[in-house]
Amino acid sequence: MKNLKTILKKHSGRSHGRVTVRGQGGRHKRYYREIDFKRDKFGVEGEVIGLEYDPNRNVDVALIKYPDGEYRYILSPKGIKIGDKVSAGDKMEVKSGNAMKLKNITVGTLLHNVELIPGRGGQLARSAGVAIQLLAKEAGFAHLKMPSGEARMVPLEAMATIGSLGNENMKQRVIGKAGRSRHMGIRPQVRGVAMDPDSHPHGGGEGRSGVGRKKPMTVYGKPAVGKTRKKTKWTNKYILKRRK
Repeated sequence: MKNLKTILKKHSGRSHGRVTVRGQGGRHKRYYREIDFKRDKFGVEGEVIGLEYDPNRNVDVALIKYPDGEYRYILSPKGIKIGDKVSAGDKMEVKSGNAMKLKNITVGTLLHNVELIPGRGGQLARSAGVAIQLLAKEAGFAHLKMPSGEARMVPLEAMATIGSLGNENMKQRVIGKAGRSRHMGIRPQVRGVAMDPDSHPHGGGEGRSGVGRKKPMTVYGKPAVGKTRKKTKWTNKYILKRRK
């Protein structure tokens, strides 16, 4: 749908002409598809009229046509096909592609495109083949088991879509050639130990040499292994079980 597509601007890992993210550049011209992550068209049943490839994500998208003539893209759930009906609302049938609030969903159901904050739009489980399981409901929060194994709390007023996402074989794909990586905007990576000492902390040395220091470093001299993030985070209180 032309009115749901816009040219995706290229940045190539640069800001004001300077490289800020290494390894990015080139890329084929690409359109961004506007995806309905909020699923806020309540009480209106739409029909799936197309399943399309989306170059911006690893899961396909489904084109939905509503009776009022409006078209929207949604993430394509596993098993959905052309001609199926999907809808969103307070209490809908528990079937793949339907969306409703967590408070109205049966415990044990598999979900995707789940909101973290009600009204913001789905942020969790948007990748190919993934699903979140609803474990319990307690004190205004739903307990969710994430694809990573982490268990966390999300408000019961948050929206979620029923079912797991399709294209689960995506992880078995083989890029196959360097040119395809370049089409995707991925530039070649050079090992730090192959550089000179001015270009990388791992560089230099006579002959082939290793890292040569206590721990591997990034090109900017920051530690590249171990704990590299801040210890405190405001969302920690919503995490019931770490993925470890």
